[in-house]
Amino acid sequence: MEKFVINGGKELHGEVEISGAKNAAVAIIPATILAEDICRIENIPDIRDVQVMVKILMDMGAAVRYINANTLEIDTRYISSYVIPYEMTKYSRSSYYLLGALLGRYSHAKVAMPGGCNFGGVRPIDFHLKGFAKLGAVITNDNGMIDAEAEKLTGNVIYFDKVSVGATVNIMLAAVKARGLTIIENAAKEPHIVDLANFLNLMGANVTGAGTDVIKIKGVPSLHGCSYSIIPDQIEAGTYMVAAAAAKGDILIKNVIPKHLESITAKLRECGVTVIENDDSVQVISHKRCGNCKVTAMPHPGFPTDMQPQMTTFLAVSEGTSIVTDGVWDNRFRYTDQLISMGASIQIEGKAAIITGVPALHGAPVRADDLRAGAAMLIAGMCAEGKTVIEDIYHIERGYEKVVEKLRGLGVDIAKVDFPDATPSKVTSNAG
Repeated sequence: MEKFVINGGKELHGEVEISGAKNAAVAIIPATILAEDICRIENIPDIRDVQVMVKILMDMGAAVRYINANTLEIDTRYISSYVIPYEMTKYSRSSYYLLGALLGRYSHAKVAMPGGCNFGGVRPIDFHLKGFAKLGAVITNDNGMIDAEAEKLTGNVIYFDKVSVGATVNIMLAAVKARGLTIIENAAKEPHIVDLANFLNLMGANVTGAGTDVIKIKGVPSLHGCSYSIIPDQIEAGTYMVAAAAAKGDILIKNVIPKHLESITAKLRECGVTVIENDDSVQVISHKRCGNCKVTAMPHPGFPTDMQPQMTTFLAVSEGTSIVTDGVWDNRFRYTDQLISMGASIQIEGKAAIITGVPALHGAPVRADDLRAGAAMLIAGMCAEGKTVIEDIYHIERGYEKVVEKLRGLGVDIAKVDFPDATPSKVTSNAG
């Protein structure tokens, strides 16, 4: 079993280059299905979630060619099936975007409920399905397979009771070739929503309002291939920012869009961290124990829920008492048990974590409960005294490209080690 081993206590220094946005890539790759043509996608992160999505498209009949590690050429002309079984979707939550893409191309999609991160609660896709129904699809659930079929998709007004990134993406994919006008109200505004809209428009779609809470989509009869470069990963950048604040040091984070990081920058500055913004980079400087703050995770432009575990870890070694609230997903504080095992003082009350900062954490065996909780364990290991061993690292590798190499480049003592799997002990019977 492969694990990460970190010997903590070293300050971070140097530069790190941010990869393409995971959340944009896993939406844009399925969107190529709509083109029925050849698309060239640049700045693709070399991570497991992308590899899974590429394999699904290849299994469907798409021809995929790697120009290099971060550039893909995807030819979706010869995809002939709208059925995606569980064996293909179980490793990635974002495989549910295939519903919208296939429905948009064929007016029919049959996709198994996906896997991916499990926060200990339910991550329903009710908003997705209600949106498809508004476009004229009939939805059935056949033993875990979501079957959406329409005689002809037709534009409509779709209002989300709660902001949903996944539902916004899926309705955009389904609506770009629907007849008439679709209006998504209370739409998600995250940077990767804008990136997807830009990609769709480059393929010939007519999408306006992305980045606001009202997105308008005028259906077009067909789309075509294009070349596109994905935006930098906001969450990867934020993770390195918080790592530098927690473990101390001075690092330059390159290939970022500073505006996408404003909510993270604001909270770090509130705690006493120096953040210097440049045109396409940010410098983070922290040489002393920082202060406390209150954080509430909320949809963009608020503080991202995907940065909550990392920020909680930083606050666990900051001075004073901090409160972090996250109502975006159920039970997203499950990972705090790992931090407590390392000496953190955290009390969970409903959807809030009350954190009393301690001077230092101590190394311990921990696990990555999910992707962003795994990033939190990396940060905890960096600022802990002694050795931290992290298991279930496949979660981390789903979303962070070359994480060991990048952290080593900043001076972190980290290695990926293959431990022998535990074997059951032999039982000896003394029965006569």
